[in-house]
Amino acid sequence: DLVAQVIPIVCAKFPHVNFIIGGDGDKRLMLDEMRERHQLHDRVELLGSVPHTEVRSVLCRGSIFLNCSLTEAFCISILEAACCGLYVVSTRVGGIPEVLPPDMIGFAEEVSAGAVAAALERAIVAGKGQHEDPFDLHERVRDMYSWQQVAEEVTSVYDQVVARPRQTFTARLDKCWAVGPIAGIMGMFLVTVDLMVLWLLRLIRPDEEVDRAPEIALPLSKRSGGVGYSKQGTS
Repeated sequence: DLVAQVIPIVCAKFPHVNFIIGGDGDKRLMLDEMRERHQLHDRVELLGSVPHTEVRSVLCRGSIFLNCSLTEAFCISILEAACCGLYVVSTRVGGIPEVLPPDMIGFAEEVSAGAVAAALERAIVAGKGQHEDPFDLHERVRDMYSWQQVAEEVTSVYDQVVARPRQTFTARLDKCWAVGPIAGIMGMFLVTVDLMVLWLLRLIRPDEEVDRAPEIALPLSKRSGGVGYSKQGTS
């Protein structure tokens, strides 16, 4: 919805700016109607579904990538755009502010068509995406993310959880009761049922019969600053 509202605003202010939109879905009709209503056929290109093998070629045609997500956990698309040398303009929702450094992305002050259009206008006036070296941006993004780094961060979360002292059944009931007399009783009931199900599962299949992942020696990545090997094991 935001894209269909933002495009006419920006096109009216910047005659030299064109839009390339890839993808298909239930919003396609809205975009078609917007293009027809504002007579933007020569400035808004609707590609429809784009094969994965062609995504890079489409991204490399642009200078700025506009993301109008209303909710998003990570948004891999802005990472792909930055890898291709595009400057990103986005709504500030979910985990998006944590994905890229400030010099690679600009945010709308709020989730509205006016705010998104204003953020895009600032990027256009500043010449974002025009002078950056795409190879340099690609190298920077590549150094930010890797499966080795993701695996290490996930493992560190598990290690923190395992290191925490286990709460007793009574302590869990006390926490539930602290919520309130009604919600607390419901919570206590659910915790009790959960424990009973766990006992039942242990009777059906004792802990000794559960397969455990072997401990293996993993090399520490250069990004973690470690030297040597880290012994990790999960069950």
